[in-house]
Amino acid sequence: MDLLLGAVVLGVLLGCFYAAVSVGLSVSFGLLDVPHVAHPAFLVLASYGVYLLNDSYDIDPLLAGLAITPLFFVFGLLAYRVYYETFEKRGSDAGVRGIAFFFGIAFIIEVLIILQFGVDQRSVTATYIGKSWRFGEFRIPIRQLVAFAVALALTVLLAVYLSKTFMGRAIRAVAQDEEALRLMGANPVRIKQFAFGIATAVLGIAGALLIIVAPIEPTLDRAYIGRTFCVVVMAGLGSMSGTLIAAIILGVAETIVLTMFGASWAPAISFAMLLAVLAVRPQGLFGR
Repeated sequence: MDLLLGAVVLGVLLGCFYAAVSVGLSVSFGLLDVPHVAHPAFLVLASYGVYLLNDSYDIDPLLAGLAITPLFFVFGLLAYRVYYETFEKRGSDAGVRGIAFFFGIAFIIEVLIILQFGVDQRSVTATYIGKSWRFGEFRIPIRQLVAFAVALALTVLLAVYLSKTFMGRAIRAVAQDEEALRLMGANPVRIKQFAFGIATAVLGIAGALLIIVAPIEPTLDRAYIGRTFCVVVMAGLGSMSGTLIAAIILGVAETIVLTMFGASWAPAISFAMLLAVLAVRPQGLFGR
């Protein structure tokens, strides 16, 4: 029971981290219907940006994540414009061709990271990394608590932005009825481009959390493709609150399987849960 309780606690912490790395995909894929399979590669690229600032200038990883956020916002604007002009503008086959486009971007990012940093693992330094907090019989790494708090705040702030602000409601409107929004005088393409920029910008913080939680290496994006898409699909496309709950469910399931059956089974959990949700409730747990 102690092991099980410890697994649940760590699973909740891990789940909030999964929410942070998935909320951007919930916007780009869930709301904009962009097949953004390069999302985990963007995440790893952000982590290397944080590593570079931390290693060169001794900047705290979270501050480094904030520093690169504007750059990733611009990167997202440019990426969506290229995708729109090349694929989405030309017709209904943009989904299949778009997947190939983003797979190509992910491959290029991975190769560039290897050329620049090599294949060795990289990590950051901070006062809270390497320390732990004892709670009864449990010892919880402070870096996981930091990641938990920041991830929770990031997810809640993005959910509030999408539901309470004018631009956030416009982003949700373009996802529901693009033609109606155009008739109201708004430019759906610009709104979607701005939304994709936001979805990419939040990866600055998420990338900082990724390298705070554990060391990174260039091919780490492959481990997060299944997890991020599982969270978004389980939640219901575009549901921010659902993304948080689905991520916690996945985190708890992974840690329980890891504790009871070993590490080799844990990576398969995301795909198993994804298939189960698609079979039983295709619209997701919180979708309509």
